[in-house]
Amino acid sequence: MKNIVYLVFLISFSFAQGQNNKGISVNKHQQQFWGTWSLVSVENISADGSKTTPYGEDPVGMLLFTKEGSYAIQILKANRSKVLANDKDKATAEENAALVRGNNAHFGTYTVDENNQVIVFSIQHAFYPNWEGTTQVRTYSLKNNVLTYTVTTPTNGGAAVAKVVWRKN
Repeated sequence: MKNIVYLVFLISFSFAQGQNNKGISVNKHQQQFWGTWSLVSVENISADGSKTTPYGEDPVGMLLFTKEGSYAIQILKANRSKVLANDKDKATAEENAALVRGNNAHFGTYTVDENNQVIVFSIQHAFYPNWEGTTQVRTYSLKNNVLTYTVTTPTNGGAAVAKVVWRKN
């Protein structure tokens, strides 16, 4: 009996390897995205061509793409001030504002369209709640384990476009 249970598990596991959590075949091009990535830079480019770094010159972050089609992103400003009260519930309005400006995170599912060079993020939950339940398309380039994509609707509103660069671990 134990061997039968083990065999059923192996067959089920093998079947799931080429499918996402909804039973849909995963695009083989996505394989080069699978794994963890470290943040290199985030640069906002305004309509007038001026550039800003909303998370500082050396932001930190992690991006995870799974073979099942899930992803998670965490971006932090590297040099954030600590909350003086050592209790986030007692942070001042200024401390809370700095924490919000120095953080971005979201997770959900993704697909890759190799022909159009786009990643489609279906955002389930996000630090910035305005993004929850949205689908966002990012044009990308992937060369030598460096992923660069463009965010046309950054969290700071306005007409800026964000260029985000990740390096595969």
